Amino acid sequence: MNSELSSLQVQDIGEQGLLERLQRFCPPEIIGDDAAVLVTAPEQSLVVTTDVLVDGVHFSNVTTSPEDAGWRAAAANLSDLAAMGASPLGITVGLGLPGEVRVSWVERLYQGMTECLQKYNTSIVGGDIVRSPVITLAITAFGQVNSSQIIRRSAAVVGDAIVVTGVHGASHAGLELLLHPELGENLNNEEKTALILAHQRPQPRLDVLPILQKILNFQSKIQNLKSKIPVAGMDSSDGLADAIIQICRASGVGAVLERRQISFPAAFDHWLTPEQALKYTLYGGEDFELVLCLPQEPALALVQHLGERAAIVGKITPGSTVLFHDEQKKFPDQVLSLSQGFQHFKS
Repeated sequence: MNSELSSLQVQDIGEQGLLERLQRFCPPEIIGDDAAVLVTAPEQSLVVTTDVLVDGVHFSNVTTSPEDAGWRAAAANLSDLAAMGASPLGITVGLGLPGEVRVSWVERLYQGMTECLQKYNTSIVGGDIVRSPVITLAITAFGQVNSSQIIRRSAAVVGDAIVVTGVHGASHAGLELLLHPELGENLNNEEKTALILAHQRPQPRLDVLPILQKILNFQSKIQNLKSKIPVAGMDSSDGLADAIIQICRASGVGAVLERRQISFPAAFDHWLTPEQALKYTLYGGEDFELVLCLPQEPALALVQHLGERAAIVGKITPGSTVLFHDEQKKFPDQVLSLSQGFQHFKS
């Protein structure tokens, strides 16, 4: 890209000029009308999710390149679809921009979104652009799922095992390293790179869905069940503790998490205090793993298929309390609450 093009600003080419450039990122057979038409198969449910990201709140030029901001924005929405059991169909992008933003920055943002979406055979199928005092990115993602395979927060029942599809805390650790590089003095380059990559390029766990359905179908068959085994779940974008609490609230149940079952990124062992490691893991957020509640046998099978980073971290209990418990009695029981994690508008 030559210097003239890289210095070109959005206000230099206007809305239509920018739209013309960005349409290159969309399939030509879909764009051009007032809305995208997405055909779904019979007995399929359309799943729609929207996520809004604001410069200075969800991303900044200190911690993320435009490509990384685009990737993370797309990944967040794909993760929401995965949390519902849905396969992605496409996304629309609403973009608010100050006029002095460089066109090259916007194109790099879209390039990052496209790089993430291509992994899952998904496209940008439309959107809107407006003038705004701050860069704002609003993505709506569309997915489809067999109606009998929808994952809902409200489906957890007493006795269910709580499964996490990977470790937590890495994304928050990566953010801290980007904001405060001096904190990483005790980490080698490989460890620092892995943690930063976890923050800048998170991976939505769409790969879990076909494995989960295969296991559920097998369990239903050997148990001679007439209906599908229900699964409750959501993603852990706002933290592991948040996800478990939200599921319990929606399902009218409680939970016990076992301290010894919670695994940290390996770098935490010689970098953070136990208290810091636990805080990053429970409340750090933006790891985009799935938290699933399902019967013990399919839960064990799922963990075995996913590998050592996945784990059963607790179980669903009667009542409404979400308890963090230490079987070894070294630490007192702790009641988990949403107030301990990130909340928008919290003072």
